[in-house]
Amino acid sequence: MVEPVRIGLIGCGVISAAYLRAARVFDVLSFIGCADINSDASAQCEDRFNVKAMTVDELLRNDEIEVVLNLTIPNAHASVNVDALSAGKHAYCEKPFGLTVAEGRTVLEMSAAKNLRVGCAPDTFLGGGHQTVRHLIDANTIGKPIAGTAFMMGHGHESWHPAPEFYYKPGGGPLFDMGPYYLTALINSLGSVNRVAAITGRAFAQRTITSQPKNGEIIDVEVDTHTAGTLEFSNGAIITLVMSFDVWGHTHHNIELHGLTASMSVPDPNGFGGTVRIRRGGQQGWEEQALTHGYTENMRSIGLADMCMSIRSGRTHRAGAELAFHVLEVMEAFERSSKTNEHIQIESRVERPDPLPLDLAHGELD
Repeated sequence: MVEPVRIGLIGCGVISAAYLRAARVFDVLSFIGCADINSDASAQCEDRFNVKAMTVDELLRNDEIEVVLNLTIPNAHASVNVDALSAGKHAYCEKPFGLTVAEGRTVLEMSAAKNLRVGCAPDTFLGGGHQTVRHLIDANTIGKPIAGTAFMMGHGHESWHPAPEFYYKPGGGPLFDMGPYYLTALINSLGSVNRVAAITGRAFAQRTITSQPKNGEIIDVEVDTHTAGTLEFSNGAIITLVMSFDVWGHTHHNIELHGLTASMSVPDPNGFGGTVRIRRGGQQGWEEQALTHGYTENMRSIGLADMCMSIRSGRTHRAGAELAFHVLEVMEAFERSSKTNEHIQIESRVERPDPLPLDLAHGELD
């Protein structure tokens, strides 16, 4: 049995409950502390999940804690990662990896200098749906991938989220909020992105919150809320990607990939399961594919568990900092391309994460 890794959680907001519930699946995860700048939030976390509430400083100084799980708001992700590394702890954070490439590079360089691991969400690509997609691509089921589309379009989060303001500030918007799911899934399947060409904009200067408890409050929109771009991948595939908070409804599929011999309908990358379908050349209809992997329920924390397993075993973890940094550079390139009317070359390169083995028991990753 692997010795559990002792974890301290910083950021006890909405997403923390999903992490803590899913973490029960993995014996390698042991939460021993939680902290939030809002002490009421950490106290509620302690009550619900029996994880000791601390201040942020107490958690960072605690010598028992090996890994900091960073679930703060986007503009604090990089700085909290730096604080964790400075305290001699590994770090795993929610997406995005940072607000800028410069922020992300600082974390990467500190991680390397201190020989500490950094991981980053999303980890949904480790779910059964997208592991099946990866397995089928690697098995040449659709032939060489040549094209594809990816759509995430809705009308924002102010109708349901209890505190939606940060979705319209730097680090929010549809690209930085939802783009990491789509880009990570595509990179897991296709490899690195070579270049980006994009146009971005925003349709509404202000948004009115209709959810509780802030119903009626006005949000100033500080980021672009509609982004459309074309990505050229290192394997030659050309993918059209549209992310929007300005659309009332649409009929597009989440992701479709087209190869030389077949096309594939890919599940929502903001989930772990879903339906995978193939339409082969010469056929009239789509065939649903049996999922080759498990972990199809909400398994947020599987990426953290994989990193903790890697800390114990010495192997490379899958939801790694290099992958998250590459995604960050691609996202930043959208705005640059739109402003400069140029293709943006992506400088970083990343290896596709190792696929999960077949026939894993629930709770296993190796």
